[in-house]
Amino acid sequence: MSTLKVHTMDSAPEGSKEILNQTQQSLGFVPNLFGVFSESPAVLKSYLALSENFEKESAFDATERQVVLITISFENECTYCVAAHSVISSMTGVSQEVVTALRDNTPLDNPKLEALRSFTRSVVSHRGFVPEDDLNAFLQAGYESRHVLEVILGAALKTISNFTNHVAETPLDPAFSPAEWSKPVNSES
Repeated sequence: MSTLKVHTMDSAPEGSKEILNQTQQSLGFVPNLFGVFSESPAVLKSYLALSENFEKESAFDATERQVVLITISFENECTYCVAAHSVISSMTGVSQEVVTALRDNTPLDNPKLEALRSFTRSVVSHRGFVPEDDLNAFLQAGYESRHVLEVILGAALKTISNFTNHVAETPLDPAFSPAEWSKPVNSES
C-alpha cells in the first residue's frame, strides 16, 4: 500500500489548490493523478507545463500525440494512463481502431502511425539509446528531427505520470473506468 495520498482541494498543499480548483472548473472533476501530484506543487506544475507544451507546441496532431502517450504508458504498464488516454482519445477525435490497436498491442493500419509507435517503443525500451535502424525507419516514414525530440518530450511527460501511478497505486477515476485496462497476457513489447 502506498503512503502517497490522493489529495482533494481541501487537503492539498496551498501551492496546489488553485490548480486543482481550475481543473475542477474545466473538467468537472479532479483526476486522482492530479490529487497525488498536488502533494508537490512543483511536480503538479511541471507536469502541467510539459503537458501543455506537448499538446500545443509539438508538431504532432491529436492522433499522433495519443499514439505516443498510450504507447509509452503501455510499455511502462501504466493501467491508469492507458485508461485515461483511451478516454481522452475518444474526446479528441482519435479513431477507436487506433486506440484499440494501441491497447491490444496490434499493428496500426496506418504505416506512418505504426512507424511512430515503433519509434516511441524503441525510445522507451532502449532508454533513449535508439538503434540507428529504428531512427532511420522513423525518419523514412516522413517524420523529422523535431519529432524525435517531441517523442522524448512525450516520454518525459509519461515518465512523471506513469512512475507516480506505480508508486502511488493511483485509483482509477470513475470517468476513466469504462476504459479500464491491463496489459494483454501474451503481449511482447
